[in-house]
Amino acid sequence: MTSHATEAVLEELLHRALHATGTGGRWTTETDDLWCRVAPTSGERRRQGWKLHLSATAASAPAVLAKALEVLLPDTSGFKFARSLEQVSALNSRATPRGSSGKFVTVYPRSDADAARLAGELHRATTGLAGPRILSDQAYAPNSLVHYRYGAFVGRRRLSDDGLLVWYFEDPDGNPVEDRRTGAYTPPEWAVSPFPAPAPAAPRAPEAPSRPVVIGGRFSVREAIRHTNKGGVYRGSDVRTGAPVVIKETRPHVEADASGFDVRDWLRAEARTLEKLRGTGLAPEPLALFEHGGHLFLAQEEIPGVPLRTWVAERFRDAGGERYGTEAAAQVALLVDLVAAAHARGCVLRDLTPGNVMVRPDGELRLIDLELAVLDDDAPLPTRVGTPGFSAPERLVDAPVSPTADSYSLGATVCFVLTGKVPNLLDEEPADRPAEERLADWLIACTASVRLPDGMRELVLGLMRDEPAARWTPAVAREALAAARPPGAAPGPVRPGAPADAHTGGRTDREDRTARAVETAVAGVVRHLLDTMAPGEDRLWPVSTRAGESDPCTVQQGAAGVLAVLTRYFELTGDPRLPEVLSTAGHWIADRTDPASARPGLHFGARGTAWALYDAGRAVGDRALTDHALALALAPQQPTPSHDITHGTAGGGLAAVHLWRRTGDARLAEAVADAADRLAAAARREGTGASWPVPAEAVAEEAGKRYLGFAHGTSGIGCFLLAAASVTGRPEDRELAVAAGEHLLAHTVDVGGAAQWPAQTGDVPTAPYWCHGSAGIASFLLRLWRATGDDRFGAPARRAARAVVERASRAALTQCHGLAGNGDLLLDLAEATGDPAHRADAGRLADLIVAEAAHRGGHVVFPNEYGDVSTGWSDGAAGILAFLLRVRHPTEPRHWMVQQPV
Repeated sequence: MTSHATEAVLEELLHRALHATGTGGRWTTETDDLWCRVAPTSGERRRQGWKLHLSATAASAPAVLAKALEVLLPDTSGFKFARSLEQVSALNSRATPRGSSGKFVTVYPRSDADAARLAGELHRATTGLAGPRILSDQAYAPNSLVHYRYGAFVGRRRLSDDGLLVWYFEDPDGNPVEDRRTGAYTPPEWAVSPFPAPAPAAPRAPEAPSRPVVIGGRFSVREAIRHTNKGGVYRGSDVRTGAPVVIKETRPHVEADASGFDVRDWLRAEARTLEKLRGTGLAPEPLALFEHGGHLFLAQEEIPGVPLRTWVAERFRDAGGERYGTEAAAQVALLVDLVAAAHARGCVLRDLTPGNVMVRPDGELRLIDLELAVLDDDAPLPTRVGTPGFSAPERLVDAPVSPTADSYSLGATVCFVLTGKVPNLLDEEPADRPAEERLADWLIACTASVRLPDGMRELVLGLMRDEPAARWTPAVAREALAAARPPGAAPGPVRPGAPADAHTGGRTDREDRTARAVETAVAGVVRHLLDTMAPGEDRLWPVSTRAGESDPCTVQQGAAGVLAVLTRYFELTGDPRLPEVLSTAGHWIADRTDPASARPGLHFGARGTAWALYDAGRAVGDRALTDHALALALAPQQPTPSHDITHGTAGGGLAAVHLWRRTGDARLAEAVADAADRLAAAARREGTGASWPVPAEAVAEEAGKRYLGFAHGTSGIGCFLLAAASVTGRPEDRELAVAAGEHLLAHTVDVGGAAQWPAQTGDVPTAPYWCHGSAGIASFLLRLWRATGDDRFGAPARRAARAVVERASRAALTQCHGLAGNGDLLLDLAEATGDPAHRADAGRLADLIVAEAAHRGGHVVFPNEYGDVSTGWSDGAAGILAFLLRVRHPTEPRHWMVQQPV
């Protein structure tokens, strides 16, 4: 069957059924990329209530739909179904969120009585057909494809307290209740079920056992390691021997293909592989394969230690750059030996990643999660499942099993160990640059922060060649390692302020290369933003919603963040394309922002949007935009218990400082003073320091936590208070900012000369990003040093530069959690200290960003943390463009910060 025929088979079933039953005139149909929606031509659908879901596999979906249509078409309740068999497979994928997995058909009954009646009829019609359990719902009966839950029928969304758009329904009093789609059935207490009481389900491993549960007759489950759509992974013990065990669970029909194979078959394959590797020391010892509650389980020896992914993160954090380089080189040699040993036993791994290798306390490595592994005499399960970035490209299109794919994965894992990351090289259009050439460019850019030991760059490139037959084997890699300089002789990382390249005409060769690359990238990003602006859509620019979706007008992920950066670009270049774009974007935002419902915060709130609108209106001489911006900024803010920059009082106050400096409006100065007063009242004083615990009313599960970072904690709040003092003239505002700085000094951690901080008091140091780590905290301490002259604040700010440079290779590219936000700190340091080394380091971060860019039809795009393309400020092109513009124009101020009087 062709791909087109496969895509159309379900829709054709519907149209044949409509014709056969003569009901075509009673229904309207509408399709998009994912769903086919079928609605009655008469009557209105309820806004919420008990909805029904039917599951299916790719193999059973046509039969399930045909049986369901026999029940649904003579009725009057609307429904939808997955448009294609590919979409059915995606819904059942192991990677699908547990709250949405398996929902092939959704029915919207007209009444509770209809819900109960239709559930029974659909259950009887589909009995005996295959489909996975839907975890967010209650099964109508044991082994039934029919499930039910209470939820919204129509797409109603609202902003949650943390500024994200969420689906909701209403309680009996009309209050909004978030319609949470989780991996558990949790109906609202007031919703009375119309369905027969469900029969007791067969016991299975619990989500989070409160006390040990014995399964398989001998394995006590102590805790869940993780839960995914395919099932859980549990830690426990063998009650016969007391030995620690790991127990893997697989659910029926998850990742089922057209042949009927599913994740249970993979688990059986892993059991066979472990049995054949028994006693080799390469993998865990198998203990038992058994069924429990209809699910398949595999118990195996627990390997003590941590996954290699965790080892890299912890050693990057704790060892310091120079020591880490030596340890990483030694780890590479062990990795090569491990894969060579597996191949020597006829084992092709097919899914080697840093998450599938355990580092034991004695330093030895073990392979885990061998569900895709194939031994010589095994018939491999056909699959395109893999791990992007680590799986060879041909593996992801179901190429025949070959050790050359393991070579690619070994190279990617070696790259991860050496640099902390594998670059996400997005597809290019046209694909003129081979992937291995782009990888080579990225590795060269990495050497500015991580000096690779001799031969390591060649090793990675040899293993990861585009052509499978040209890749190095593990044996060749081992020979190359033996010929290279011993790991102990490897040079350490480049430190901030490392010697520059040879000078040519006042600038180094590297600086010239960076300037040209940044110029090209800026032009391509601007073209991308101009060409993707869509005033007729619900979002002005496309963004990734993988981490949630915020208001389409705000700074964080909305149009205001992009508008602010394009305004700066226009002010710097006078580009004649921009005035019309800025005006269109500004009015699009103004039309969708109501001063009567102004939310607090800078990145998620109204005053951040007002900041962007005012500056855009000022740049193009549009009085209507500046007037709307002031109305938005002066409007009463919705009450908030949050203190921070992104969502709370400090963020609204910082925007008011900026706008007061732009306008001199006394009402904005009053807003600044009011925000400072609120923060003074909420501060917790300890000795000379001050912090702001998260109030229970803000985020109940976070109550009492004291975050240190710029986005959500003390340093962002302190930065506002320092700026507020310049508006209010009150010494107590400045004194409270100093107390915030004292609190941060008390929690500074020195790692190899690099200043780091934990995300919250009491934790280990976190990654050195703007949101929680060194880049954001040092941004405040630097300003505090300049305001007070006290180098106790300046010294850790300067040492933070080492943290962001040493860890640059493993960072994402973006503002919130990546190189753009880190680079802005380095440019701040260069301006404050006059030290050109910081500007050079910022240029090296720009090199890394540009090396991971993708060119698409004249546009330049970047991957975010999830591998998506986004235009947003925090996670996409706008924030990256802002940093690259500062690299080109070093005297430009930083976005969303106010200049401090020195």
